[in-house]
Amino acid sequence: MTNGNPASEPDFEAASIEDSRRRLFRIRVIVMVALAGVLGILGAVLLPALLDPGGRAMPPGGTRPAVMATAPAASGTTASPSPAAPDTLAVPPVPAGPPAAPPQRLVYPAAGIDVPVFPLDPSSSDVASQTIVPPATMDGYWLTPYGMPGADSSNTTYVVGHSWQDIEAPFNRLSTNAAAGDRLTVTTSAGALEYQVDTVTTYVKSGLKDSPIWEVAPNRLVLISCYTDDLWGTNVVVVASPAQG
Repeated sequence: MTNGNPASEPDFEAASIEDSRRRLFRIRVIVMVALAGVLGILGAVLLPALLDPGGRAMPPGGTRPAVMATAPAASGTTASPSPAAPDTLAVPPVPAGPPAAPPQRLVYPAAGIDVPVFPLDPSSSDVASQTIVPPATMDGYWLTPYGMPGADSSNTTYVVGHSWQDIEAPFNRLSTNAAAGDRLTVTTSAGALEYQVDTVTTYVKSGLKDSPIWEVAPNRLVLISCYTDDLWGTNVVVVASPAQG
């Protein structure tokens, strides 16, 4: 350093401190951004487990289901597509068999579905948005505000399940394997009930809440999932009645 006026000299020490502070700030920003990215990845992987810690059938991490159907408050294309959604549905016959009880298992051989069924009580936000979003598992979920399967059923029974993107899952096969005339079985604590598929139809999700599937129809069974060719915009709906003979 020369013998000139110190005030006119550049303050190398202050500049060095300021540069260090700036570098430290940049490092902190980089670390925070990286941490946010890691937490985002963990959230995407762990969310299904957080939603359903009860040991139910979970898909591998990194996969996700599409958002489910829209539905009104309680009171289409497949492998063989129907040309248009029906305006009305046939009135199902009264089954001879066990009394109405919550469904516990769904077995649909032609579609390769054999899954447990758990009760799903829609949340207040589900009711407000008229959107059904079951837990992110491969199981079936029975909508509790509606009917139960059995001889003294008072309303339609609805079982919903996720179709999954980029992974094989039971409810995916409603889009590819389900067909009118198929037989399926619903088991309850009171016994087993056999159904026959009446229709397999697709609905635009935004219009599903206005479809005839929400009519009060005791003994009718309705299965709903996302249509695999359009997971985010279309639902596939299987309507079944108690099998005769």
